[in-house]
Amino acid sequence: MKRCSLVMIMLVAAAVLAPALSLALAPALAGAQTPRPAAITVVPAPATALPLKHAPEPTTSEITAKDLMTRLYIFADDSMMGREAGTLGNMKGTDYLAREAKRIGLIPAGDSGTYFQTIPFKTRSLDPASTVVVGGTPLTLGTDWATAGGAAVDRSDVPVIFGGTVGDSASMLPPDQTAGKLVVLRMRAGGGNPRALRGIARFAPQAAAVALVGADQMMGAVGRPQTFLDDPQAASARAGAAGAPPLLIVSQAAAAKLFPTPLDQLTPGAAGAMVSLKLATKVEPVPFPARNVVGIVRGSDPTLRNEYVAIGAHNDHVGVNARPVDHDSIRIYNHLVRPGGAENSGNQATPEQQTQINTMLAEWRSAHPGSARLDSISNGADDDGSGSVSVLEIAEKMASLRTKPKRSILFVWHVGEEKGLLGAAYFTDHPTVPRDAVVAQLNIDMNGRGNAWDVTGLSKEGEALRGSPKYLQLVGSRRLSTELGDLVEKVNIDGKHGFVFDYAMDANSHPMNIYCRSDHYEYARYGIPITFFTTGGHSDYHQVTDEPMYIDYDRMAHVSNLVHDVAMRVANLDHRVALSAPKPDPRGACRQ
Repeated sequence: MKRCSLVMIMLVAAAVLAPALSLALAPALAGAQTPRPAAITVVPAPATALPLKHAPEPTTSEITAKDLMTRLYIFADDSMMGREAGTLGNMKGTDYLAREAKRIGLIPAGDSGTYFQTIPFKTRSLDPASTVVVGGTPLTLGTDWATAGGAAVDRSDVPVIFGGTVGDSASMLPPDQTAGKLVVLRMRAGGGNPRALRGIARFAPQAAAVALVGADQMMGAVGRPQTFLDDPQAASARAGAAGAPPLLIVSQAAAAKLFPTPLDQLTPGAAGAMVSLKLATKVEPVPFPARNVVGIVRGSDPTLRNEYVAIGAHNDHVGVNARPVDHDSIRIYNHLVRPGGAENSGNQATPEQQTQINTMLAEWRSAHPGSARLDSISNGADDDGSGSVSVLEIAEKMASLRTKPKRSILFVWHVGEEKGLLGAAYFTDHPTVPRDAVVAQLNIDMNGRGNAWDVTGLSKEGEALRGSPKYLQLVGSRRLSTELGDLVEKVNIDGKHGFVFDYAMDANSHPMNIYCRSDHYEYARYGIPITFFTTGGHSDYHQVTDEPMYIDYDRMAHVSNLVHDVAMRVANLDHRVALSAPKPDPRGACRQ
């Protein structure tokens, strides 16, 4: 047998094990297809001089790179186990945030005089006795098909119909043609990004079930228990409504049993076999509490102190892989083949790329003997450890001020962003301060990278964006309030921060839909002006390689100081920042 290179082995592992984007995190736009970046232009990697571990040191009242480094090495340590919402790791992470909030003097603003607002988080999982039977032959759960469940289905003689290709809205069948059927959809070649899962069922709302073919590598992720917010006030899509048709991932081999003709020869509406579906789910509370952490710096003005400028980040990440992968191999592979990390999880290496990967890995191994390690923890150092500890730094500085801002500052570390903005949705539906008193929200999610080595996103036309020494993306800053957007620009100039703002990801109808993908949107849906600050994406996004040793702490401090100054400016205005657009429907769908 021909011997495979280590990287080729890791390629297979990466396809199966790369952490999936949360199913609710990244809403795919109807009829839109995310542009795929061209092969990455090799840019010299920044020096990785930081250690794997770092001894903590006392923090100061100023926002410094040193303090941020201490905090992030604690918050994104392996001991936090990837901080997935509802797990022990996330509980440990929120314990840390609450301890720090108390130490620096924030006023608790959670439930019952605590720093915690616990959200009603539950899991929905498939009963292993569930079956899918084609022509009297059962398909094998976990090999031929997988699902996280949804509405219970117990039906025989269900017609199978081919529904077209995901992302090709012109080929989608009308609901009356899919009602009561198993609707089979095909992924595009090179697909496999879990973003495509979001909202697929809406194309066949009355179907018995929807089956997706061409995403075999997502089968393990989809088969995991899915979390949802058990809150009657939440919008059905946000709550993960059990009434939606179940979504199945079906292997290519199983799909061949559903139709007498290969899928690539089918046209939408083609009929297939008859199947029997017996799908049942069980719902249970998460094993550990899922908690927002909430604290306040009280304002100094007797009247304006009853209004709030909110500053937020999300405290969760995506947890632990079922099996470890080689850290160095997967980092080199993803950087060259998947420059957006999990955004490009369907990309496969060309022969030329594979040769380059093998060369780079050999050079790395030669320069770093004995450094190889297996890794299974998605530490979430940038996503969103960077934002979480930046908010702590800002809070510590504001709490130390002798003269506090006129308005109060509301700090919220939201849980469940990776599950679909659930903690932010719950907080804005059930605020612990009067919702109408929140005058603006400033969100920090991923502010620890942004150099030229990183592909920070794509333009609306699909061109790769790259960072630079003063690079910072702004999203949503003028969507509800042009005054807020102008104020951010003015603070950047007046405070001599010197940032070069990139608004490319904020373009209307941008297929990556970033405006709808982080916690700020849950405030914006209630008509609260927002600005989202981020240094953008990179190849370690939602990977085990997103670790504190790869973070630019000077950049984090730079961004944090800007957000601090923007918050102070808004908090000291003699008026609320003015809305320049109508308030959206808080139960409506988000559209960028």
